[in-house]
Amino acid sequence: MLTIRTATLQDLPAIMQVLRAGRNIMLESGNLNQWPEGYPTEEMVRADIGPGYGKVMEEDGAVMAYFACIPSPDPTYAVIEGGNWLDDRKPYYVIHRIAKLPQAHGVFLTMMSFLDGITDNIRIDTHKDNHIMQHNLAQYGFSYCGIIHIASGAERLAYQRLR
Repeated sequence: MLTIRTATLQDLPAIMQVLRAGRNIMLESGNLNQWPEGYPTEEMVRADIGPGYGKVMEEDGAVMAYFACIPSPDPTYAVIEGGNWLDDRKPYYVIHRIAKLPQAHGVFLTMMSFLDGITDNIRIDTHKDNHIMQHNLAQYGFSYCGIIHIASGAERLAYQRLR
């Protein structure tokens, strides 16, 4: 059974391994451009961990998955094109850098159960080629809201879930 806890700097080697595995899963599924080589960087993960935003999922003491759960506002989400947020006034959490080892199962369900305990307003974005993520978002009640642009200027499909 997967359990979630706040990541520490001691988890960094395991987290980086999980992120590399997540990138490989994306590549194998045809999502060739979302995470270029070296992304996410160790510095990004350290920035997640510092304020307690980085989360690891463990099974029998082994780190199996990682995600960042960051409270609003996220400047990347300030402008949305081709649509609107379901609610643009309530505080929200943004989920970034979701990755897992290939043998980990139930990661999205475990993450959503955790998030349901802390918020009723979640935003997330993904690459147009990330069909695995789009499937999970549809399955867990997220609504497509439009296009946002990340810091590099690249487009991402933006989703929101309100309960």
